[in-house]
Amino acid sequence: MSTLAIILARAGSKGLPGKNTACVGGRPCIAWTIDAAKASERVSRVVITSDDTRALDIARGLGADAVDRPGELASDTATVDDAARHACESIGWNDGPVVILYANVPVRPAGLIDGAIERLSQGFDSVQSYAPVGKHHPWWTARLDDDGAAHPWEGDVLNHGVYRRQDLPPAHIPDGGVLAVTREALFNQIEGVAPGPHAFLGARRGGVVTGEGEVIDIDSRVDQLVADAILRERLGLSEHQPSRRWRRTG
Repeated sequence: MSTLAIILARAGSKGLPGKNTACVGGRPCIAWTIDAAKASERVSRVVITSDDTRALDIARGLGADAVDRPGELASDTATVDDAARHACESIGWNDGPVVILYANVPVRPAGLIDGAIERLSQGFDSVQSYAPVGKHHPWWTARLDDDGAAHPWEGDVLNHGVYRRQDLPPAHIPDGGVLAVTREALFNQIEGVAPGPHAFLGARRGGVVTGEGEVIDIDSRVDQLVADAILRERLGLSEHQPSRRWRRTG
């Protein structure tokens, strides 16, 4: 079955302006996600939706389609699903699942996209990647009063009485690595799904698990530095050396 990959690359970002086209691992950040989408055996078409002309130019240079996103779909309050539906309609995508990818995720494990699409085909309306929360576990979440007193976020016992990480029950959080949805779910055509910001995920929602740190979602300068270090180590690059791959295609 044909699958469309939609890469979201909004120009605005309060946390790290220009993060989607910033240099990471010697290349523009968005280039890594384009590579991942094009490397997928199950993705048949790759399109970037953005209000950023530089991101659109990079996408075209790497052989991806580009959709100029209108301003009302690129604001701080614009939703992921609205932007994805607009991209589908702009290129006339009428059949097959859709993989939503974020341009600010330059690090994701090989095979992650194909794994999500494979799981989607098992009867799910949507599948997204989840990472273990590690030491940031909900059982260790607390409320702090103005005077500094600590209270459990929920329940009556601080830390649920657990003080060793290995004794915590498994818990996972969406990591932004991949989100695959059926076209029916994306266009809110699944019966019985309550309206809301996540209605486009459908009724039967699944997940694939990534290892701790396998996906780097850049929302801050610290995230960018970590991703840059990981990618440069993989490529054997020095601190300021551009990627040969980018010099060849950019």
